Amino acid sequence: MKKLLIAVLPLLLWSCKETPKLLVNQAQTESGIVEGIVSDDNAIVTFKGVPFAAPPVGDLRWREPQPVQPWEGVRACKEFGDDPAQPNLFGDMNFKGPKKSEDCLYLNIWKPIDAQGCPVLIYFNGGGLMAGSGSEPRYAGDSLAHHGIVSITANYREGIIGFLAHPALTAESPNHTSGNYGILDQAAAIKWVYNNIAAFGGDPSRITIVGESAGSFSVSVLMASPLSRGYLAGAIGSSGAEFKPSSAKPLADGEAVWSKTLEEKGLTIEALRQLPADSVMKLVPLRGMPNLLVDGYLLPATVDEIFANGEQAQVPLLAGWNSLEGSPLSNFRGQKPTLKGYRAILQSTFGNRTDEVLNAYGLKKDEDLFGPTATELAGALFTAFPTWKWCDEHAKSGQPVYRYFYTHPRPEMTAKYADMEAALAGGVKKKDDKGAAAPKAIIKGAVHSADIEYAMGNLATNDVFAWNADDYKVQENFMNVYINFIKTGNPNGPGIPEWKPINGEAVAPVLQLDVDCKVVADGELEARYKLLESIFK
Repeated sequence: MKKLLIAVLPLLLWSCKETPKLLVNQAQTESGIVEGIVSDDNAIVTFKGVPFAAPPVGDLRWREPQPVQPWEGVRACKEFGDDPAQPNLFGDMNFKGPKKSEDCLYLNIWKPIDAQGCPVLIYFNGGGLMAGSGSEPRYAGDSLAHHGIVSITANYREGIIGFLAHPALTAESPNHTSGNYGILDQAAAIKWVYNNIAAFGGDPSRITIVGESAGSFSVSVLMASPLSRGYLAGAIGSSGAEFKPSSAKPLADGEAVWSKTLEEKGLTIEALRQLPADSVMKLVPLRGMPNLLVDGYLLPATVDEIFANGEQAQVPLLAGWNSLEGSPLSNFRGQKPTLKGYRAILQSTFGNRTDEVLNAYGLKKDEDLFGPTATELAGALFTAFPTWKWCDEHAKSGQPVYRYFYTHPRPEMTAKYADMEAALAGGVKKKDDKGAAAPKAIIKGAVHSADIEYAMGNLATNDVFAWNADDYKVQENFMNVYINFIKTGNPNGPGIPEWKPINGEAVAPVLQLDVDCKVVADGELEARYKLLESIFK
């Protein structure tokens, strides 16, 4: 018996070492054990700075995301990882990471403390694919986690660090791609969640991806991409999609543009890889949202073509936009707005059909530029039309598509921010600082990005605005829509009027989200968007 015990003891010790008993705030990932923080109310466990890919630094700059390297022992995940390297484009976006750097491929998880088989949300931040971070408090997942959802934010490479294309980069890639690194990071995050989320009490078969602005644009791409579409159970988009007039370019076109830019500056990929990220961003600044590229890897065709062929993820979609996404006045840069001037601006988009568009929107005199249809057209050209097209195209798949229209204006800023103004992509900036400001309120409405805190239940994290009882009622309504959809694929539920999907309807039934929600059907809007569709084709 003594000899038997001596023989068995090492096996028992080995077994204990291989399968340690985890604490309530720990989880076993493929790469090692992570440890988070239990909330004060003992209801939520938060894991911050969990790596989902290797740091894309040194020789890994401008390469596809690589696997996480395993670690020994327990990794503390109690602080956010670094925010993505980026310039300050949109004012204070209220980051909580320790600094900005390329070493940014981390995600953050909020889970119910007793989570088992819970639905999962992954949120991708906005910021024009040039700025933003999953550490921003407006995206935090603890409110939704209190409602039984494992909620995640995931960083991705931004700007030139995430979207530089070049023949030399394509040649060294095993997938013959370059330029789409930021979206490849998102696809890698989704795959990591699919493979690991059961350890956090999430159900990998119930992953819904969510985003606003560039994050919403990304969601439409991820639905189309063969790298991610098979991992999805649902999709939510707010104010953005990768549909015409925005559309991915051929890889060769992207390579040619970037090659010319670098050649003019006397730069090579090898030289750029030796420089700090800050220096790269200063030497080669982006002048607008980067184009995605049809590379045969992330995208075998344009998103328009993939959806037209019915090859996108066959999942329910919830999408919409805000009532004040844009303003025609922003085109005049302080000059007096006139219809003649606006016609000249629109001709670059609509050509010889410009007057047809102006007539459809009832824009016949200078004063009309201050009216609701001019605001609607400006919003359509910014984010609303591609979002409408996304909904319309996906509805043809037979999967349910629910469309909303968000109309609630934010309250006034608190006295603490008297010298500030709202920035375009969220947060605030000093009134005389550079950077895009939110649309001027020529009519009352919900500006671009104003929906995020409401939908995610995070009004209390934002002290810029003087929230009131109406705002908290809107938050309850918006959260209920998200919670119902993430859990069931259907946003209907208590407190929400009966709301049908747009599939097969002559005029789309749309939920107008505000203090009091109602379902509307706007035939004139649909007709105007059909006109825009005919032009963009």
